Amino acid sequence: MTTTASTLARKLLVVTGKGGVGKTTIAAALGLAAAERGLRTIVVELGDQRRLPRLLAGASPRGNGHPPRQSDEGAETALADNLWSVTIDPDRALLEWLQALGGRVPGRVLAGSGTFQYFAAAAPGAKELVSMVKIWELTRDERWRRRSGRYDLVVLDAPATGHALGLLHSPRTFGSIARVGPIFGQAERVRELLEDETKTGYLAVTQPTEMAVGETLDLRAGLRSRLAVELDATIVNATLPHRFDGSELAQIARLNGGGRVTRSALLAAQTVHERARVQHNQIARLRRHGVAVHTVPFVFTPELGLEAVRGIGRRLAQRV
Repeated sequence: MTTTASTLARKLLVVTGKGGVGKTTIAAALGLAAAERGLRTIVVELGDQRRLPRLLAGASPRGNGHPPRQSDEGAETALADNLWSVTIDPDRALLEWLQALGGRVPGRVLAGSGTFQYFAAAAPGAKELVSMVKIWELTRDERWRRRSGRYDLVVLDAPATGHALGLLHSPRTFGSIARVGPIFGQAERVRELLEDETKTGYLAVTQPTEMAVGETLDLRAGLRSRLAVELDATIVNATLPHRFDGSELAQIARLNGGGRVTRSALLAAQTVHERARVQHNQIARLRRHGVAVHTVPFVFTPELGLEAVRGIGRRLAQRV
């Protein structure tokens, strides 16, 4: 198993898992932790998300608590010292790629042609491949645009498990269609990056429920079968601690004859204990399957603030 140091030393870190388990928060936390270590880091979102600037508003010592303005669609936005974010739009990424392949005019002409648009929409994995090509480009020392910054680490806030596997498998899918030529060559370069475990790491984010843990095990199987890579670790989010041992629970049960307040407190204690027991059984299930597990405690606040995200990052930097 890898350690945080080797993980952050890679060029690409893919963070995925079941929807709604806190992937974006963990990706942001890892980005903050890497930036604090002096690594030039960019956290990547796909589609029309743009959650990171809001989540990390005020992360910069010069920040004012508001999300930074992103005047240029798809721009790499500075969030803090050594930390940027970008949302990849496949159409924009396609134009950049075509310009890199054949110059500005051919790129614009080809991207605007009805025939090519139909091909891009119909070819299996085309849009996913375009997004992965842009992620590959972010990892390069020599960028397509000379004035673009160079990054030590790219953290991908990937889609939920099933879509993420399709995204990561797109270079193989598209490469089998293209077979030869510059598009095939580019697909091969992306595939090599994704399958090189010295350059790319994979983290699953889950919550300690039966369904989420089952999806994590499916993700590990999918990574093995589709990319021949291993899941580095699973981050189990929103975990509850074991608060009571057997003797303490027995003492609590003897309070059952008290008043309404006592009975309510008893019920709350028993409920929390049972929920924690079920959670830890699911964590043990992951470990029985040989998965490296690292936990993030449940945060008892209605909304996660910047300092809480920063604290999660520092915790993971010590433990993963």
